[in-house]
Amino acid sequence: MSTATTQAKSTLDPQIAQAVQDSFARQNAMSLIRATLPVVEEGLVEIHLPHWDGVQQQHGFVHGGVVGMIADSAGGYAAMSCTPLGASVLSVEYKLNFLAPANGRSLIARGSVVRRGRNLIVTQAEVFAVQEDKHTLCALMQQTIMVMQGRDEKNA
Repeated sequence: MSTATTQAKSTLDPQIAQAVQDSFARQNAMSLIRATLPVVEEGLVEIHLPHWDGVQQQHGFVHGGVVGMIADSAGGYAAMSCTPLGASVLSVEYKLNFLAPANGRSLIARGSVVRRGRNLIVTQAEVFAVQEDKHTLCALMQQTIMVMQGRDEKNA
């Protein structure tokens, strides 16, 4: 597990946790691929994705675009968990390395904040393929997020 995910967590304001959950619920792309957001902590979120035929590529693995999609969202929501209410976040860039095929019964994208600034937040996401009790790291992402102060998603 990475250093960022093993640090002590602060208690997350319930309103911010709810804002993160509400934002995730508005992302139609996440419901389209059947992704869920079961973990929301300050600076850390997890997106879970079942492996089903609608997200597979021609070899039967979860498509790399879908892996990137959940990594990007996991990093973004980890960043959002550290912003004040009324702010929104946007990805500026990310770099994704594929380390193993995304092959398992499900994927877990664990996004965490590496460095938090007023305007930019650097995050990382680890994507694990889960088969039985085995978690295989299949992708690693580093990302820069822009904080849009005073611009909630409805008015962004």
